[in-house]
Amino acid sequence: MTSKSLTSPRPVTPLGILVAKLEHLSQQIEALDSVDANLKSELRQASALASGLDPYLSHCTTPESSALASLVKRTQAEDWSQRFSDSETVQQLEQEMLSGHVEGQTLKFFVHLTQAKRVLEIGMFTGYSALAMAEALPDDGKVVACEVDAYVAKFAQQCFDQSPDGHKILVKVAPALLTLKQLAAANETFDLVFIDADKAGYVDYLNLLLDTGLLSPNGLICVDNTLMQGQPYLSSESTANGVAIASFNQTVVDDPRIEQVLLPLRDGLTLIRRV
Repeated sequence: MTSKSLTSPRPVTPLGILVAKLEHLSQQIEALDSVDANLKSELRQASALASGLDPYLSHCTTPESSALASLVKRTQAEDWSQRFSDSETVQQLEQEMLSGHVEGQTLKFFVHLTQAKRVLEIGMFTGYSALAMAEALPDDGKVVACEVDAYVAKFAQQCFDQSPDGHKILVKVAPALLTLKQLAAANETFDLVFIDADKAGYVDYLNLLLDTGLLSPNGLICVDNTLMQGQPYLSSESTANGVAIASFNQTVVDDPRIEQVLLPLRDGLTLIRRV
């Protein structure tokens, strides 16, 4: 592992981007003597309202385990700028891909609420969400985690090996669609599925889950990054990921087989169930 000084993650959520823009705007306005003091005060209040939300959510959420905290530190210390995905898209890896404390705790809650025993994760990165969900499973529960990048999979496995819940996680290193087809052919079934992989593949993953027996009859699907930095609802030019997520979101809206809710958690978390 390549060590470097810890750096703050760049803003990658709608709220984080909004906070950064408000802070920048506030600094510029404060420097202008011609701007009304009341306007400056309101802008400071707006900035404080936005910037205080995520830290307060984290403060009021059950703390992460020592194993998860250690995984975060290891991920932040890794120089991901030197590592690239083995997938054909050659997507650069970065610490911002971590699900993080509040989302990890949310996923743990879903495992408890659904009484899941078998969890499927599509896209693992360094394993924060996989380990968070494994911590909520009974001792005989299982997380099958799909990861295309062999280096990341090895990195995550080292973290799992240091956790008392790591034995519940089975990592499958291959393109996720191939792994899903193999699992379906083996008549594997899962109570909860977490999708957080290549955004262009989201529609294919969803259809495969719904068209096969992979998802249990009362199973829950959780899909990450469905707000994609606000791109799906902004009129400005979108990245390829933004276009893919907008298309996926509309596909979900138009599918009569399911019902869903999009939660403004971190970069968007969509919950999906069969009707």
